[in-house]
Amino acid sequence: MSDHALAIGVDIGGTKIAAGAVDAAGRVLARTTRPTDPNDPNQIEAAAAEAINDLALRYPEVQSVGVAAAGFVSPDRTTMLFAPNIAWRNQPVGDKLAARTGLVVVIENDANAAAWAENRFGNGRAARNMVMLTLGTGLGGSVIADGELIRGAFGAAAELGHIKVVPGGHFCGCGQEGCLEAYASGTALARYAQQLAVANPTGAEAMLAAAGGEPLDGSHVTAAARQGDPTAIKVLERFGTYLGLGMAVMAAVVDPGVFVIGGGITEAAGDLIVPAAAEAFLNKLSGRGFRGEAEIRTAALGNEAGLIGAADLARHT
Repeated sequence: MSDHALAIGVDIGGTKIAAGAVDAAGRVLARTTRPTDPNDPNQIEAAAAEAINDLALRYPEVQSVGVAAAGFVSPDRTTMLFAPNIAWRNQPVGDKLAARTGLVVVIENDANAAAWAENRFGNGRAARNMVMLTLGTGLGGSVIADGELIRGAFGAAAELGHIKVVPGGHFCGCGQEGCLEAYASGTALARYAQQLAVANPTGAEAMLAAAGGEPLDGSHVTAAARQGDPTAIKVLERFGTYLGLGMAVMAAVVDPGVFVIGGGITEAAGDLIVPAAAEAFLNKLSGRGFRGEAEIRTAALGNEAGLIGAADLARHT
């Protein structure tokens, strides 16, 4: 397969599919989206096939498709073993989409795809050893070691949101307690804000005003922080502190040269979170002063990283 061929990248989320035709330089030449029903796997596959076929008609030279989705992917990258936001359990998504489109289809975890895109074309470019963290509703992670994605024996490696940072801590959506995701994610931000509103309504006034009567979430924390509210700023700094603690644990295991931090929360409030994360990372880094210290960078490719990375991985498979 030519390294210069176009490939199609598809990023499947809980509410929509984003697909694009991507060239060998990581440029998205055309885009299309489709809504999805997370409770209907057949509808998702039909919508994904429709998006792929739409792009393939416009670019008949396309030979391969990369599909990015959250969850566990089989080692041969044909099957979604488990998806947290979609009703996929041992679903042969790759084979089904190949049958519907006539193209070679490769499935990849969405965080892995985003990390690969940042490593090839974004702010992790040329880093041989890199960790990417995506901050959204949850916390996704990916590890590139010696230029290769680490997938693990069972396709479930680099679930970095589920390293344990607080023994016996808050419950996580994975069913365990004390996971990093329970302290550094959109879900955690909402919990922090709601707890503050109950314990200290006066201190939470700016966040409550930003919410306008709606349940507090991370966007309201960010909005209040942007207005200079000290309580909201402290909430985001607390988030960053836990993130940095988790990064120090990761560094002890994989020793990356670069951390790339992306996701919607980073785009909205990275300048308020990353400095606190960097400080906590250095404070907790084992052997500091006798080892190299990883650079911390924010992601460059935004919401398109998943489909760009999926397309590029498919091209090279």
